Formats: sequence, structure tokens, C-alpha cells
Amino acid sequence: MDIATIVGIIGGVVLIVVSILLGSPLTAFLNIPGLMIVVGGTIMATLIMQKLNVVLSAFNVAMNAFFDKTVPPDRLIKQIVDLAVKVRKGGLLALEKEKIKHPFLARAVRMAVDGVEPQEIIQTLKIEIDSMVERHESGQKIFRFMGSTSPAMGMIGTLIGLVQMLRTMNDPSTIGPAMAVALLTTFYGALMAFLIFNPIADKLEERTKEEKFNMEIILAGIDGIIKGINHLILQDKLIAFLPSKKRKLGK
Repeated sequence: MDIATIVGIIGGVVLIVVSILLGSPLTAFLNIPGLMIVVGGTIMATLIMQKLNVVLSAFNVAMNAFFDKTVPPDRLIKQIVDLAVKVRKGGLLALEKEKIKHPFLARAVRMAVDGVEPQEIIQTLKIEIDSMVERHESGQKIFRFMGSTSPAMGMIGTLIGLVQMLRTMNDPSTIGPAMAVALLTTFYGALMAFLIFNPIADKLEERTKEEKFNMEIILAGIDGIIKGINHLILQDKLIAFLPSKKRKLGK
């Protein structure tokens, strides 16, 4: 669970709600037509922009913003070096019954144990990395689109409210509801864009970078294991991926 994402969204909503309650009842900021325009309009525009299955898969990808499953790189490097030590003692077959939780590393090790050509292993892993990045970027693109569309839908709602208000200026009782739609749709659009959609897109981008970084470490590690590089040399090679402050790794 990524506490920062949860705290950010809940904390942001709480601060906004409290600030509203300090000056007026919460119901004053509840406008069904405005929500229909912004929420419904954003969803419909997104469906026009992309296929349904891609949009649905993007929401699955969005779960990465709430659940951080990224393995710390230093722990991953230590695991790879431990595998290299076992290979040095018993060959690649020594990893046949090794239980590895990281799916990408497990796949790489399985191919090596199965005797797949080193070139094929590296090529397959690179394809998988590119595929992961492309899949995640598709999800980010959808949330960025929603982040730019929701304020635009809010502006459309504002225009609708202003037109309704101008048409009924002779009836003062209708000015309030029309003005509410005009102002609240802009509020809803800005809230959704800057508190939900854009931050989630940025968090997903960061998750993709972290995952790609780990996969590149695994790629270099499995390449070294296949080539029979000494585990100490391999460790130094993999540690080079880390910032200087994190290059201890039990040395």
C-alpha cells in the first residue's frame, strides 16, 4: 500500500470539505447537473478517445499508484548476486528449484535453466521491458487525457450555466441555480484534474521508471550469470546502477 497516495487524496478532500463547511453547508457545493457534465462528459470523451478495453485496463494499471510492489534495487541486486554464487558452485541447474518471487527475474532464470540461447534470453527480456513500458504509458496517457478534459468539461458547464442565467434574467429565482452550475462545474473539473487524474498519471509514470530500472538491473544480472562472471565482479557491475549513497550492499 502506498500511504502517500492515500494520504494525499484523503487529506486533500478533507481539507476542501472542511474549508467549505467553515463558510457554508456542504450541500451548497453539491450540484447534480454539474457533476453529470464534468464526470459524465470526461468519461464519454475518454471512451471516444480510446477503446473500452484499453480504458478499463488503464484503471487496473492505476492500482499501481495505490499499491507499491516495487522491490528495492539493493535487495534485488543482493538476490541476483546470491544466485550467481549458487551458479558458480553448481551450474545453472542449481537454480532449477530456486523459488523466486519477482516474476521478471523468475522468467529470466527459468529460460537460463532451460538452456535457451543467451542472445534469445536477452532479446526476449528486452521485448518484455518495452512491452511493459508501452502498456503503462497507455494508462498514463488516459489519465493525462482525463486530467486535461475534466477542466474543459467544467468550462462547458460554466458556459451552459451562463447561457441559462442570461436567458432568465427577468426571473431572479432562476439566477441562483444557473450560476451554481456555472461555477461548480469549473470547481469539479479543477478538483478532479489536479487532485486525482494528473497526480495519478505522474505517480504511474514514476512507478514505470522504477519498474523499468529494476528490470534493467535483472537484465544485466542474468546476462552476467549466463556468462559466468565472478559474483564479486557482477556485484560491482550491478551496484553501479545505484546512487553513490546506496552502494553499501553489505561490503
